[in-house]
Amino acid sequence: MSDAVTDVNKSANKNWIERLGQMIGGEPQDREDLLDIFREAEENHLLDKYALSMLEGVLQVSEQRARDVMVPRKKMIVLNKDALLADVFPVVIEYGHSRFPVITEDKSEVVGILMAKDLLAHALNKKDITVESIMRPATVVPESKRLNVLLKEFRTQRNHMAIVIDEYGAVAGIVTIEDVLEQIVGEIEDEHDYAEEEYITKRKDNEYIIQALTPVEVFNDYFSVEFDRDEFDTVAGFIVGRLEHMPKKGEKVLEGKFRFEVLKADGRRIHLIKVKIKTKKT
Repeated sequence: MSDAVTDVNKSANKNWIERLGQMIGGEPQDREDLLDIFREAEENHLLDKYALSMLEGVLQVSEQRARDVMVPRKKMIVLNKDALLADVFPVVIEYGHSRFPVITEDKSEVVGILMAKDLLAHALNKKDITVESIMRPATVVPESKRLNVLLKEFRTQRNHMAIVIDEYGAVAGIVTIEDVLEQIVGEIEDEHDYAEEEYITKRKDNEYIIQALTPVEVFNDYFSVEFDRDEFDTVAGFIVGRLEHMPKKGEKVLEGKFRFEVLKADGRRIHLIKVKIKTKKT
């Protein structure tokens, strides 16, 4: 019996190796064929799940653009170029970022980047020094810049942040090297990232923002419902189970009086969900 199992495993491995050899040999292959090879390798224990996830992320990065991962303009934490360093220290400490976009007085233009480490030399300096005097030049990229190209530029130029502009030259947001790397390795958290203390936040009547990893048990208790806790552990798992695929931003699921809408997802997992509750009037 064991010999038969061994033969089956050898046959499966040989089949995968032959397919990989064909790919390397230059025969025409599309993206889905390549992914199938990687997934088959994972099934045959030649790759682990995390390695497979990273390989899928690498292929995804080659198709995504700066606009897909940038922090939009309205969510940027910015500093005024004319602000005194003494006034910006509290902002830098509060948010804990390593870099901050610097804007003009009328907020119409990003004119530089302030690096938090550059503030250290002036921590005890009582002179009136402005942000503009120590800021660094800003790198600007179009919304359409492919992430794989952007990552290469970040590495070669030793840069970690770029200002993203739209087709009219207006600031659309910012993108960092961390934003790009997260598409490959998943969420990167450090000691300055703020943990989401609340799983569920009420935005207005009958509308809520929910962390994707909210346990179903917590959801049930909050809304006094009885979603199946045995089938799914989290709200994200529930949504993926209903859709039977990894959803993209904007996809919706209807379940009883609840309408779930994916607000943030990276192709491999859901991060944020909006929930609306239908009332009798609607």
